[in-house]
Amino acid sequence: MKIKVGLIGFGRMGQMYLESMQKTNRWDIAYICDTDSASRELARTLSPTSKIISDEQEIFNDDSVQAVGLFTLADSRKDQIEKAIQSKKHIISEKPVADTIDKEWEVIDLVEKSDIFSTVNLYLRNSWYHQIMKQFIEEGEIGELAILRICHMTPGLAPGEGHEYEGPAYHDCGMHYIDIARWYANSEYKTWHAQGIRMWNYKDPWWVQCHGTFQNGIVFDVTQGFVYGQLSKNQTHNAYTDIIGTKGIVRMTHDFQTAVVELHGVNRTLRLEKPFGGKNLDKLCDIMANSIESGKRDPRLPQMRDSAIASQYGWTFLEDAHRNDLSAIGDLQTLEEIRERRKYMKEGYGLLRPKRTVV
Repeated sequence: MKIKVGLIGFGRMGQMYLESMQKTNRWDIAYICDTDSASRELARTLSPTSKIISDEQEIFNDDSVQAVGLFTLADSRKDQIEKAIQSKKHIISEKPVADTIDKEWEVIDLVEKSDIFSTVNLYLRNSWYHQIMKQFIEEGEIGELAILRICHMTPGLAPGEGHEYEGPAYHDCGMHYIDIARWYANSEYKTWHAQGIRMWNYKDPWWVQCHGTFQNGIVFDVTQGFVYGQLSKNQTHNAYTDIIGTKGIVRMTHDFQTAVVELHGVNRTLRLEKPFGGKNLDKLCDIMANSIESGKRDPRLPQMRDSAIASQYGWTFLEDAHRNDLSAIGDLQTLEEIRERRKYMKEGYGLLRPKRTVV
């Protein structure tokens, strides 16, 4: 029997979750809720068997609904998570789980005292490349893990294109890399120094690099920015994970289509090349379905606590960048040129999903 679920929020991520749940064929998408009439019309077309509504309370009031997907903006999530716990519904949430760190920790306290299953989209943990790299490290092939270098720079979302409640790029996107570094280190952050720059004279830094240590002595640097050749004729990007041990290394690069993993261990040298896999939402939904059906939480499910920790350090590192001679280069006119160009781009990075219309 399929798991009955209600989806709240049918923008870009809501549509992606719908597609993933439909692929797994394990979910009965009973409701889709959105306050925007155009989004509701689109939902009727894409999921004709779902009940399309504008009032989320109808989902929480339906005792037959077993789970909810929360894909609205972050300022709505704390209230929705509280309602889900009260109505005993399992939760799949986008990150962050609230719009301020204080509210996020209030959410963690609530979910950890409840008996529902909850998870959050920290998609890198479910990626095939990070799973393989971590297993190789745990087998002792690179000796002791010592250095974590993670970089994700693309043209990406320009300022003002979708970070209103999720924060600047280093928090909204960067918390994925802050989380995966902590996942590899299996330790908590101890020291840090962040440097950022206010590209195009925008109020927030849109590129930040932070380096420091974990409590177990592992050192890290995490670089993230949506500043990589925004107006270049042919766009490119630079994304890698480079992990150095006392005896060997593992590394990964990708082009959003294909990921390449190179493993240089003391006993084996491997090169793996497979499809990138996107945000792995189908895997997240499948693992969540396993947990609900078995009544036992799958340890591969990211916890909301992991999201709150990554979010807290995202804000902390941003605050540190503000204290460290945060320079500004460029002007707002260039930013306007970037935004105008991106309105009409068909190929590029971090393009906004165009509003789909019902024919």
